[in-house]
Amino acid sequence: SGFSTALSQIPSISSISSEGREDLQANQLETQIWIKPDIQKTDVDFSEILNAIQEIAKDVNIFFDELEGVNSPSKDDDSLLHHGNLTSTSDDASRLEVVGEEVSDKNKISGLYFRDGKCRIDYILVYRKSNPQTEKREVFERNIRAEGLQMEKESSLANNDIIFVKLHAPWEVLGKYAELMNVRMPFRRKIYYLHRRYKLMNRIEKQISRFRGWLPRKPMKLDKETLPDLEENDCYTAPFSQQRIHHFIIHNKDTFFNNATRSRIVHHILQRVKYEEGKNKIGLNRLLSNGSYEAAFPLHEGSYRSKNSIKTHGAENHRHLLYECWASWGVWYKYQPLDLVRRYFGEKIGLYFAWLGWYTGMLFPAAFIGLFVFLYGVTTLNHCQVSKEVCQATDIIMCPICDKYCPFMRLSDSCIYAKVTHLFDNGATVFFAVFMAVWATVFLEFWKRRRAVIAYDWDLIDWEEEEEEIRPQFEAKYSKKERMNPISGKPEPYQAFADKCSRLIVSASGIFFMICVVIAAVFGIVIYRVVTVSTFAAFKWALIRNNSQVATTGTAVCINFCIIMLLNVVTSETLIIFFTEQPRTESEWENSFTLKMFLFQFVNLNSSTFYIAFFLGRFTGHPGAYLRLINRWRLEECHPSGCLIDLCMQMGIIMVLKQTWNNFMELGYPLIQNWWTRRKLRQEYGTQGKTRFPQWEKDYNLQPMNAYGLFDEYLEMILQFGFTTIFVAAFPLAPLLALLNNIIEIRLDAYKFVTQWRRPLASRAKDIGIWYGILEGIGILSVITNAFVIAVTSDFIPRLVYAYKYGPCAGQGEAGQKCMVGYVNASLSVFLVSDFENRSEPTSNGSEFSGSPLKYCRYRDYRDPPHAPVPYGYTLQFWHVLAARLAFIIVFEHLVFCIKHLISYLIPDLPKDLRDRMRREKYLIQEMMYEAELERLQKERKERKKNGKSYHNEWP
Repeated sequence: SGFSTALSQIPSISSISSEGREDLQANQLETQIWIKPDIQKTDVDFSEILNAIQEIAKDVNIFFDELEGVNSPSKDDDSLLHHGNLTSTSDDASRLEVVGEEVSDKNKISGLYFRDGKCRIDYILVYRKSNPQTEKREVFERNIRAEGLQMEKESSLANNDIIFVKLHAPWEVLGKYAELMNVRMPFRRKIYYLHRRYKLMNRIEKQISRFRGWLPRKPMKLDKETLPDLEENDCYTAPFSQQRIHHFIIHNKDTFFNNATRSRIVHHILQRVKYEEGKNKIGLNRLLSNGSYEAAFPLHEGSYRSKNSIKTHGAENHRHLLYECWASWGVWYKYQPLDLVRRYFGEKIGLYFAWLGWYTGMLFPAAFIGLFVFLYGVTTLNHCQVSKEVCQATDIIMCPICDKYCPFMRLSDSCIYAKVTHLFDNGATVFFAVFMAVWATVFLEFWKRRRAVIAYDWDLIDWEEEEEEIRPQFEAKYSKKERMNPISGKPEPYQAFADKCSRLIVSASGIFFMICVVIAAVFGIVIYRVVTVSTFAAFKWALIRNNSQVATTGTAVCINFCIIMLLNVVTSETLIIFFTEQPRTESEWENSFTLKMFLFQFVNLNSSTFYIAFFLGRFTGHPGAYLRLINRWRLEECHPSGCLIDLCMQMGIIMVLKQTWNNFMELGYPLIQNWWTRRKLRQEYGTQGKTRFPQWEKDYNLQPMNAYGLFDEYLEMILQFGFTTIFVAAFPLAPLLALLNNIIEIRLDAYKFVTQWRRPLASRAKDIGIWYGILEGIGILSVITNAFVIAVTSDFIPRLVYAYKYGPCAGQGEAGQKCMVGYVNASLSVFLVSDFENRSEPTSNGSEFSGSPLKYCRYRDYRDPPHAPVPYGYTLQFWHVLAARLAFIIVFEHLVFCIKHLISYLIPDLPKDLRDRMRREKYLIQEMMYEAELERLQKERKERKKNGKSYHNEWP
């Protein structure tokens, strides 16, 4: 019976072409001649004979598969397709598998398996029959089968022109390539050990655990009952080896390699299969780029919804579990199941969500301190001497802030703006700026520690990236020149140094040109602000006329936001791809593209903010001698209460609008596209409404992942990090807004990955790449900008100089609110109205204030009165304030940088317990290897003794 079972796997000769029939008969004859002498032996090992026959049967199957590649009709032929069913007629290679076993109906209905219900679909290729690249596909698919992959084809239910190619990797192929790719798999459970503790520490821990027992269960932790037991997280892992397969924990060969690993192995094979004769005619990516295939993706694991509750019936699949425990809005307050995310989407996407969760968690203390600074300003508002003086200054008349149409105004009219400014510019602002600079360093240093723990848990410590393939664009451009690769020893295209330098210069010039375009747009906004303030001052509506400067700032910010988004859409990606030089590999191109794209987006988003923070109202001149643009438009002045209110409005509006727009584009746009696709399918195939689409067609109708991978997700968060840190001294509520947005962002991204996008290929990565260096650069820049914001934009330094040098407490070493009496009057200079230029002279003479024309008005500056020996010259107080500002910038920067470097030095990159665990694991693995080698040597010694070949002085 054993022989008949083995021989039944050999196909009949009648089903084979006449060309291969003679070879098969010869193979069968050799099989019979080989079997007969062995049967006559007395010591017959029938299991070895059966294995040998099965190997011959497998060879015959491979032989038929090769014959099929030569003699079979075109794979694009409609005769090979089965229309209208959920499963298709498989290829001959699939039909030659084990026959006679029962087919699992459940697997067939799920749309995740082949026709037999046993072979799981590991990868999907999509093409159109009308595409002319038929020959390339035939050769490619023939070579795929030669690699051992099994294949089925299926025509689309919605469009007969669309063909789905389903691929399955058998166990032998998975084992072979897992060994080649050094895929780490679990081989023994981890042995955890406890540190030696003193009795006092044990007692304290017992008391703490007893106290925790009285508290309610932590609401942010996920229920362990709902999460699967991810065995690989509790096991030591080692690179898979077929020779040592007995060392690995294999309960079921079908599930030993998870779906993400299977898809990654199949993708690895597809990237190395040829489709045409030639040195560079290889790989799936080139077929996708030239249009031979329309799409390629792994399948989602079924539906993310279920009729049954996950609490009572459990999860249908990992996708359903991710949706319920991660992407659902009902779990917004819970921790992320990062191990499950990594298992389903791969380490690269898992690291992104780990970083996003860590960043969101670190925003809690920053948001709390920022809210405290804001509330401190609210509670001390009534005790602020400066805002009191502004609100009570009914007799101080300020000069017009624009030409002709702007009227004279009382200083007390800006009482509300003075109070709002105090909410953000108070005594706690400097402390908060220092705290945020330190916070940025602590965030990055502790992320390195967190990344190290994740890398250890996910087996990324010793993982090294494979030698990357050369980009097709690089090969096409530099295929004429070649040189030997020092690593692989093979010839490859070579880019000359002169060509590389010339392209680098062109690339830098292009980016500089784009930044100039952004600066030109900011210049246009400046002209708009200058022109519009006088227009609003002459407006008919009293509300706008009385608040002309606020209306100008608000509209300018909204227009600026529209220009930012327009430049992002129109010029960014297209031109930056054009200006990016030709790197050799995909990772080099990605890093170059990321750096250039970030520079453009950063300048585009923050250029107007830099203008308001450091240039608005700084170079306007003084009444009677205003500086003008093109000798025509008078530069804009700050509000009588200062420029900080303009900076706060700029940051608040841009931050809220940008985050709202990003969230809509991330979720709303895919939702609308997928809804439109489903609507068209319902309209065209309404009569087949009960037809259930297979999983591969459902996934094909989803949106593909962004062509640049996680670039958009990282870019959005990095720009937000810049907003949170760079100008945080002017807007302490920025961390709070970022925190609220990120809580939503995590669930939006999770919902998008699980429900709206095709399943991305599981990729491995050790860290977040070039983004970490960008974060460090932003942290350094934030120290400098916050120092300038406090010293130049806010009134912190002028108030400090007044309190210690010119106020009532001068020389006493005090700086309380009582020392600020008279500060407003001392910070304003006097101007003779008759000295106005003709084009600046206001239409009103100010008689509405005192019944007679005004002779003098006041303006913000430290200048001499008009009757001084040098009219309108700078006073000594101006130079004291300027010196204090420069000194503050130097002291602040050096102090904060010293604190940052000290913190980075004191915080090690690896936690101590992780270092001990790594050493312990290394020790245990060495012991296991020693025991295994000792066991092997002892077996060899026993065999030698059994055979009578014993030697003296053997070891052991």
